[in-house]
Amino acid sequence: MLVFERDMVREFAGFAPAETDQTDTTTLAEEAAETATAAAAPGGGVSVIAVESTAREIDSAVVIRGRTEAVRAVDLLAETSGRSVAAPIQKGALVSTGDVLCEIDMGTRAEALAEARARLAEAQANAPTASARVAEAQARLDEAETNLNNTESLASGGFAAETRVIAARAALRTAEAVLAAARGGAASAEAAIEAARSAVANAEREIERTRITAPFDGVLETDTAELGSLLQPGALCARVLDLDPIHLVGFVSEVDIERVEIGAMAGARLSSGREVMGQVTFVSRSADPTTRTFRVEAEVANPDLSIRDGQAAEILVRAAGRMAHLLPQSALTLDDAGSLGVRIAVADGDGDVARFAPVELLRDSPEGVWVAGLPEVARVIVVGQNYVTDGVAIAVTMQEGGS
Repeated sequence: MLVFERDMVREFAGFAPAETDQTDTTTLAEEAAETATAAAAPGGGVSVIAVESTAREIDSAVVIRGRTEAVRAVDLLAETSGRSVAAPIQKGALVSTGDVLCEIDMGTRAEALAEARARLAEAQANAPTASARVAEAQARLDEAETNLNNTESLASGGFAAETRVIAARAALRTAEAVLAAARGGAASAEAAIEAARSAVANAEREIERTRITAPFDGVLETDTAELGSLLQPGALCARVLDLDPIHLVGFVSEVDIERVEIGAMAGARLSSGREVMGQVTFVSRSADPTTRTFRVEAEVANPDLSIRDGQAAEILVRAAGRMAHLLPQSALTLDDAGSLGVRIAVADGDGDVARFAPVELLRDSPEGVWVAGLPEVARVIVVGQNYVTDGVAIAVTMQEGGS
């Protein structure tokens, strides 16, 4: 009532409302004028408070939003058909290289292997006979060539008829044909041996396919195939993950990719709050065509497998140190163009003037913010920076405890 019905209360108490309001307005105006006068320095400059800041080298880091990823993950698929005859292994179980995860009924595969081996033995037994036939045909060819040469010599001296020469030449052609046929038979024998060997290898490989084993040490992400289920080629036996070590995967923008190097230390805070350390092992040379970002991987030891595949992570990759100033966050301001920066005191003649200096925000900390872009030593205005513009004369009061 005193606030909203002030005039009525004053009139009831015997005061003159108009004169009192005029007196109050005059008093407020005088107080505002006195405050403005007190803010101005004796020399005419605006009074501000500044700190003297010296640049220091700090470890810079590239911050990446990413996730954890298994170093290896494989879906084990059946390569042959048959009924599963092995008891299933529950997901979450640890497996070692070579452990049998799924086994398919052998069926008639053993008999097929025995038949292939028998055919191989038969083909190998026929090979010497074919080689002997080649040798025999070669001997007959040599004999036919000798007979032809002798007959031609006798015929040239008049001691043999021309018909004997013709017969010798026919015998040579026959020997050549027999040799060619023998060589063809030897080649067929070798081909039969190779075909038999291939059949044996296929039968042995078909038997190997009935046992699906773990390709590396890891953990089962799914149950293995159920006992009695029918597996066809391409059917899933189990999924195996290799989680030690585990990868931290993130995507870095074009602006920061030059600061990330292979071998740099990388730390991460997982979604659970756990912090881990690792080392960068891969930096992509090709950008994602959609996001224009580059894939970065860091490797972290995970002997107890406590870090799971797919956890969200905030990754910090150590980069080269930079010179920066530690300033209170309240010192930051914006210029007319919306650029982030601070106002600094710069000597100009006999006094100081205010200047806007754009900065790059590097890191936030409990003590303040780390910024780059300022001179090595700068007087940064921390009180009154929002009431001055470039070129305005200022009276600087230095605050103790500058950085």
